[in-house]
Amino acid sequence: MTLVAKGLARTFKRHVAVAEADITLAPGQITGLVGPNGAGKTTLLLMLAGLLLPSGGTIRMDGEAVDPVRLRERVGWMPDVFGTWESLTAEEILVAFGRLYGQRAAQARQRAARLLAGVHLTEFADRPAQELSRGQKQRLGFARALVHEPQVLLLDEPASGMDPRSRFELRDSLRALADSGCAVLVSSHILTELAEMVDHVVMMSAGRTAPPPAAVTTTWRIRLLGQAVGASTYLTFADDDEAAQYLARTVGSGAPVLEFARATNALEDSYFALEADRT
Repeated sequence: MTLVAKGLARTFKRHVAVAEADITLAPGQITGLVGPNGAGKTTLLLMLAGLLLPSGGTIRMDGEAVDPVRLRERVGWMPDVFGTWESLTAEEILVAFGRLYGQRAAQARQRAARLLAGVHLTEFADRPAQELSRGQKQRLGFARALVHEPQVLLLDEPASGMDPRSRFELRDSLRALADSGCAVLVSSHILTELAEMVDHVVMMSAGRTAPPPAAVTTTWRIRLLGQAVGASTYLTFADDDEAAQYLARTVGSGAPVLEFARATNALEDSYFALEADRT
């Protein structure tokens, strides 16, 4: 199922949170949503999840207009803060959501057990959510978003608070979901990890979406023999050609170059090229 949003806008009295947002989420693809704090990313996600009515614009599924109820039936939503019934156990939370989505009691319990195993929380199934660590709550939140086997999955800073192993497993899980036909949208400030998992990126700044800008420069790191890693020198070049020419000149001069590598990835370079205020 393909979800297409055109011209989405949302205002809160005089404040314009989203001015004009266009985004297409296609089955089998992971899309990254990138932008500074206050750009309107979370507001956009809430509209796509059917949890906030747009002030303007349209949302369509497979070409047909869709209302918030149908969106909530088809879309899985993982906010950046867990914040739901933390006095209930992990299992009770997943079973409750399964029941809300129309699953029979036995079916909801079976689904909850599979999801808890998938996020490595089986041993915490009977523990109240309020006793879980931040990373464990994030994994539980991911499982909760999958309770109804959504066709579209929206995640807001999903890796926040997760340990490195959990982040790696999240990345693999998202790719497996996309490969199974799910359309995935991930909003994250962890650009190095996002670059490794997404198929394409939508940038957002001042309430508007846009394709990633072409990076004006690239940043490289050079370290000479005998220098500590922390003593590396960082240089900017207009393109890879210029970086290669600099390396050739440096080596040709007899300097003992131990390391020469890009210090940022293409997504980071595009982000830094955004005309956006630091927030």
